[in-house]
Amino acid sequence: MQAARSMLVQKGATRYIASMEKAAKSLKIAMAQLNPTVGAVAANADLLRSIRAASGDADVIVAGELFLTGYPPEDLVLKRSFLAHVAAQAEQLVADTAEGGPALAFGLPVVENGVLYNSVMVADGGQAAVRHKVHLPNYAVFDEKRLFEAGAMPEPVELRGLRVGLPICEDIWFTDVCAHLKAQGAELLISPNGSPFERGKHAKRLHHAAARATETSLPLVYVNQYGGQDELVFDGASFAMNGDGKLAVQRPAWQAEVNLLTLSESAAGWQVVGGVSEDTADNLGDNLGDIYAAAMLGLRDYVEKNRFPGVLLGLSGGIDSAICAAMAVDALGAERVHCIMLPSRYTSQSSLDDAADCAKALGIKLDEVSIAAPVDAVEGALGNLFKGTNADLTEENIQSRLRGTLLMAVSNKFGNMVVTTGNKSEVSVGYATLYGDMNGGYNPIKDIYKTEVFALARWRNENLPVGGLGPHPDAMKAPVIPQNIIDKPPSAELRPDQKDQDSLPPYDALDDILFALVEDELGVDEIIARGHDAETVKRIEHLLYVSEYKRRQAAPGAKIGNRNFGRDRRYPITNGFRDARA
Repeated sequence: MQAARSMLVQKGATRYIASMEKAAKSLKIAMAQLNPTVGAVAANADLLRSIRAASGDADVIVAGELFLTGYPPEDLVLKRSFLAHVAAQAEQLVADTAEGGPALAFGLPVVENGVLYNSVMVADGGQAAVRHKVHLPNYAVFDEKRLFEAGAMPEPVELRGLRVGLPICEDIWFTDVCAHLKAQGAELLISPNGSPFERGKHAKRLHHAAARATETSLPLVYVNQYGGQDELVFDGASFAMNGDGKLAVQRPAWQAEVNLLTLSESAAGWQVVGGVSEDTADNLGDNLGDIYAAAMLGLRDYVEKNRFPGVLLGLSGGIDSAICAAMAVDALGAERVHCIMLPSRYTSQSSLDDAADCAKALGIKLDEVSIAAPVDAVEGALGNLFKGTNADLTEENIQSRLRGTLLMAVSNKFGNMVVTTGNKSEVSVGYATLYGDMNGGYNPIKDIYKTEVFALARWRNENLPVGGLGPHPDAMKAPVIPQNIIDKPPSAELRPDQKDQDSLPPYDALDDILFALVEDELGVDEIIARGHDAETVKRIEHLLYVSEYKRRQAAPGAKIGNRNFGRDRRYPITNGFRDARA
């Protein structure tokens, strides 16, 4: 059986699918913007079968990059038994097409002559053709060069009387692959993609796609994955362009869907017809609604795909836990969100009231468990060791770590995953307690700065996100996130009258410095030149570097910007560098 599977793949790499006797005058493409699960190969294949069964009018169904494995499969593709499973499922999908119906085009890893490729397979009439990805991204979140070999320049596939070029994702970010396909007679470009969301990403996709369409004078159909996979979130937002580089069809972001697209042959070549733009492309990927949707989807799919019954979080009465609670309700529904207020002797009545108001507005269960007695017990146990010292950060962290311990105990008992709630500003400078408020399985705001958290709270009070299961603002008699939570000065409430800005610059200044250091990788002197105090910039840079060890132990969280901690920004923990130019 394994030998037969290998023959299927190897033969498929060098042959065309048999064409119709007479060239088609139109082609119907089902753009399958779907949500596969990494590693769930049989389930992903069944999802494609269900789409095929419901898309009888289509000539071909196109799914995303590495759809059969889910993207990114990471080191799963180095496991021989996994690749054998993929080959078996691919063989069955090819066989499914033998009795007619729509053809299939989908991504998968392919072993050919002992070499592993990132490939696309086109199956029709019980036969298969395979083409390999040429440009393997090896930057930011991508490291495909350590897994795959680059393919040779691909030839078009002949499908239903039409010669189709199949550049895979990164292949359309360069001129050569599409130019080669055009020179070899391609009449249409179809690009399966696994393009993760980040701020401004959709505009980049459109830019490269328009360039390739214009250079080749060929229509280009771009099909992207949707869904969350650990720290990556895929927004979909598939589209099609005509050979003049103008957008013909823009599909929505943040939902799984199958859209039937028709191309028609004319004297001027093939053209997309009947397209309806459902979103303004210029607004996709860079506004508060997209950021909220990305964080919400990342949390939803992390919970669902890892089969947690629900989530648990500490609701403090502050802005970070409030926005995380709202995202959790929008992602999963109020009945799957459990919150606990964990007051200490320093917790204000205002915070108790705000937490209660927030829970009521979101319709979630809120319990209260005081940490006063456990804190007294720990401080008493350490009394002899700490004798003669003054209370400091140590005692503050005891409170935070006890809260983390209690939340993990409830999680262990009932199975809900703990959501951790530290924003990117705090995570950057170490103002999150290791084994305390950093405890948890997933952090939806890990890559969202504090100023953005406030903006998202205001946005949520006026909008319901796409696919959100929480309350609609129009139906509320009060804000979804109480206004007092948004208005009051942030505080951890770990000592009397504590405020975040006792030891940090105002968040608008802090976030500007951090954005320059993290997202833009600017030097200290460049940041000072923007008008910031020199000593403040140096201190923030120092805090950023010395907190790296904490971030290495942090829960995963949805990638929002272009330099998230972990997959994008990889700094050493032991690091003696400080910007000496300042």
